[in-house]
Amino acid sequence: MNARLLLTGNHAVAWAVKLSRPKVIPIYPITPQTPIIEQISEFMAQGELDAEVMTMESEHSAMSAAVTASLSGVRVFTATASQGLLLMHEMLHWAAGSRAPIVMANVNRTVGSPWGFWPDQTDSLSQRDTGWIQYYCENGQESHDTIFQAFRVAEQVLVPAMVIHEAFYVSHAMEAINLVPQEVADRYLPAYQPLHRLDPTHPESIGNTVPQAVFQKHRQDMGEAMERALDVARAADRELEALIGRGYGILEKYRYENAQLVIATMGSMTGTVRDAVDELRDEGVPVGLLKLKLFRPFPVQDIRDAALGVPKILVLDRNFAPGTGGALFQEIKAALYGMEKAPQVHGYLAGVGGTSISPAAIQQMARRAMAETPSPNSVWMG
Repeated sequence: MNARLLLTGNHAVAWAVKLSRPKVIPIYPITPQTPIIEQISEFMAQGELDAEVMTMESEHSAMSAAVTASLSGVRVFTATASQGLLLMHEMLHWAAGSRAPIVMANVNRTVGSPWGFWPDQTDSLSQRDTGWIQYYCENGQESHDTIFQAFRVAEQVLVPAMVIHEAFYVSHAMEAINLVPQEVADRYLPAYQPLHRLDPTHPESIGNTVPQAVFQKHRQDMGEAMERALDVARAADRELEALIGRGYGILEKYRYENAQLVIATMGSMTGTVRDAVDELRDEGVPVGLLKLKLFRPFPVQDIRDAALGVPKILVLDRNFAPGTGGALFQEIKAALYGMEKAPQVHGYLAGVGGTSISPAAIQQMARRAMAETPSPNSVWMG
């Protein structure tokens, strides 16, 4: 099938899941992720999905079941958002430590308190040290395509992966989605056949108590797998692009020629920044865009290469960590530490809590950053 359908971002993910042929899908509903599992359940009810869809009693249980199923040697998918992701926190560590290549869609939503349902990246970014790969997607088409890449990378390096897009701006927004044809998906994602799995005929133990030195070696192995994931992710993107004509890289440089300021961001705000950059360029203002897609593992060398010759970087964060500011701002500053002729890095908190940010507002932020010295901490804007 080679189809183009009008879908929400959530349904674009559900279609990618169906085409990826997972065998176990533990689920628990939560706004604004629920349409993903509703569509998956509909596929199953119609006999279009050959998978065990398990309705669990909580998100913690859903991830527990996902870990167990993955360790039995099958492809596993689940999805969550916001408070559900936080409830999974303990099991996210178990999944990563067990080297279970689960793929999970997370729909970015504010975390309480106060209560809200709006797009904000704090939920997933608060899990950035759990050992999961993290992809941030700009739109539904990218989320659809990234599900395949996430399975490809996770199953090669044995590290679980999140595919992340934002509530409502992507999750419920309709767009024309070019589905990956089933024959292409099957060629790109052969059946998952791990070397090690829970098998009564070949007994192994996973997650047992170990001495300190073994634990340290285990963490080193996880770190090495994350490092390999950078090259595997680049290759997975190139290979999928060769099959379907769409590629994203792990980061994107847009209108970089002679840029005196580059605006760095990730997620749905990227599209708005792209429009703002085009309008500034039309006015003769030398501004570019740096879109980060892969946040974990953090592509330090790629960021340093993208910063060469750029006088200033303005980082827009749709998240806020009290005491440190924006997560992407802090990560980019750390990546550029010690770099000869490193650019000045400005950090603006824009769109936190789902606040709508217009191209005109981004243009004002860019002009301000070009005219002032950066603050060591993130600055509230908008």
